[in-house]
Amino acid sequence: MNAIDLTLLAAGAAEAPTGVSLMWLVIAIPLASAAVLLLAGRVADAWGHLLGVAASAAAFVVAAWAFFELLGREAGERSFNLGLFDWITGDEFSLQAGLRIDQLSISFVLLVTFVGTLIHIYSVAYMSHDKDRRRFFAYLNLFVAAMLLLVLGNSYLVLFVGWEGVGLASYLLIGFWNYRTDYAVAAKKAFVANRVGDVGLLIAMMTMFAHFGSLSFDDVFAQAGAAKVSVLTVIGLALLLAACGKSAQFPLQSWLGDAMAGPTPVSALIHAATMVTAGVYLVVRSGPIYSHTPNARLAVLVVGAITLLYGAIVGCAKDDMKKALAASTMSQIGYMMLAAGLGPIGAAFAIMHLLTHGFFKAGLFLGAGSVMHAMQDQVNMRRFGGLATAMRVTWITMLLGWLAILGIPPFSGFWSKDKIIEEAFIGEGWQPWVFGLVAMLGAGITAFYMSRLFFMVFHGQARWTDDQHPHEAPALMTVPMAILALGSVALGGILSLVGFAEWLKPVTQAFTEVEEQEPVLPVIVITLTTLVLVLAGAALAWVRFGSREAKVPILPPPAGALVKAAREDLFQDTANDVFLVRPGQAAVKGLTVLDTNVVDGAVRGIGWLVQTAGEKVRRWQNGYVRSYAATMLAGVILLAAIVLAVRL
Repeated sequence: MNAIDLTLLAAGAAEAPTGVSLMWLVIAIPLASAAVLLLAGRVADAWGHLLGVAASAAAFVVAAWAFFELLGREAGERSFNLGLFDWITGDEFSLQAGLRIDQLSISFVLLVTFVGTLIHIYSVAYMSHDKDRRRFFAYLNLFVAAMLLLVLGNSYLVLFVGWEGVGLASYLLIGFWNYRTDYAVAAKKAFVANRVGDVGLLIAMMTMFAHFGSLSFDDVFAQAGAAKVSVLTVIGLALLLAACGKSAQFPLQSWLGDAMAGPTPVSALIHAATMVTAGVYLVVRSGPIYSHTPNARLAVLVVGAITLLYGAIVGCAKDDMKKALAASTMSQIGYMMLAAGLGPIGAAFAIMHLLTHGFFKAGLFLGAGSVMHAMQDQVNMRRFGGLATAMRVTWITMLLGWLAILGIPPFSGFWSKDKIIEEAFIGEGWQPWVFGLVAMLGAGITAFYMSRLFFMVFHGQARWTDDQHPHEAPALMTVPMAILALGSVALGGILSLVGFAEWLKPVTQAFTEVEEQEPVLPVIVITLTTLVLVLAGAALAWVRFGSREAKVPILPPPAGALVKAAREDLFQDTANDVFLVRPGQAAVKGLTVLDTNVVDGAVRGIGWLVQTAGEKVRRWQNGYVRSYAATMLAGVILLAAIVLAVRL
């Protein structure tokens, strides 16, 4: 099939709307822009950033067009397969490259293109003095295109192409300033950690193909209900490994803090709206598989619960503003993974929190970039304090993002994260109590470390040096921050009001019968208890870091064992070194010895044998006739002896 073929999944519909039929453009436009910016070279330095912004904005316009067309249809008529071309053909297997446009994918596309466009605009000013700004925008466009392909692919194989594209683009962006060795190492660390996760996705895809004969979502999900639980468990655990790598979940989360080496807009793009949410998308999209394998679903719950506490604890001890926000991202993605493991209803709230988080976390990262812009790229919060009066716009936008991530009503985080906490208290036996209390405790710790960050930056006594002169960022930076702040205030309430969970229902509950249950505790008790913990965490942070009486030393004070561990990311790098790096080095060393002594030794031995034999035989070829005659005579005598021996 060479021409674009549209197949509407909803029964009875004959034709896809125009905007949906053009959805391939949301990938093609930023991809083409990236190619132009990379191939044009220095010629595009003067206008490359403008093309990059225009490409991202154009992708958002096409996505919005398709979204409003879907809104005009009935709930069961909003899923489309957009066939692009025959990719792989064979006697027993064929695969068409295509896109899947439905409620889940369009939600991601809108988030990626809208927030991505704001980050592009912000980057025009933030990267204005960088001589390689054009290349930076090329990488941003490539990143956006890869992420859009990931969420729009109609099969695991198409998703995998976008998955790898995101990994490549993130490597290029994190190591953008690779003239610094530590930045180049950070990019390599992120790349390697993601490749470990990729092994899981490859194992899942191979298992699917072996048992279902297909990698398309429709075929795999239709057959999942009849498959063996053991097969689905292998697939579910392998997909979880992939999600852990991409979304920085335990035990593959150690790369996220180091990824702060990239320019701050990269941090906002990777940690808010795109790359780290890919794992959540993978698990939610694969809901029909997890619904038939309780063990794999429990593993998702455990990973999410561990990570949300892990990130929160680490965030409490970080003095680097961006690394504290990175730990926060890890924790919030943990909430989303926990919700995705709770079932179809929880999966809907996972995506809802993903959308609200995309706004307030992107706003917080861009606010951090504004602070760095004003403070000569300083990131140590112990060198800040009292910036609220000097940077009023940045203070307001980060204030709104802070209230949103704390879950203070009626800000966005309240409508999404509190719903996850409520869902965590639903179930039987020990699970609702363990996962519910973990989610609730995480909310309290989140309030402490995010309040610590906000107060150390903007309140208390000024701790900057005389050569620093805080000032507000230019409009190209503050306007995107203000728009994201508005989303931090209103998006959660809007999604709740319009029934976002109901909007996703045809996707999250397509292959599963859902029986709604009540939490083991009354909802009002859960909500009030969570709010008390949040307020207590914020109050503790104010007393220690925000009030005028609080003394924040420039150098970190002596700390106990837990704080020291948190400053070292709970020794995750040490664990990786002990359990992965050193065994890997030992294995490589052993293979090197094997290769040198056995493989190479065998080759060298054969060469020595041939050479030695040649030297021996060469002595017979001396050029003397008498020697040749003697040799011939000896041969004749030998043959005669053999003949006589045989006859006798």
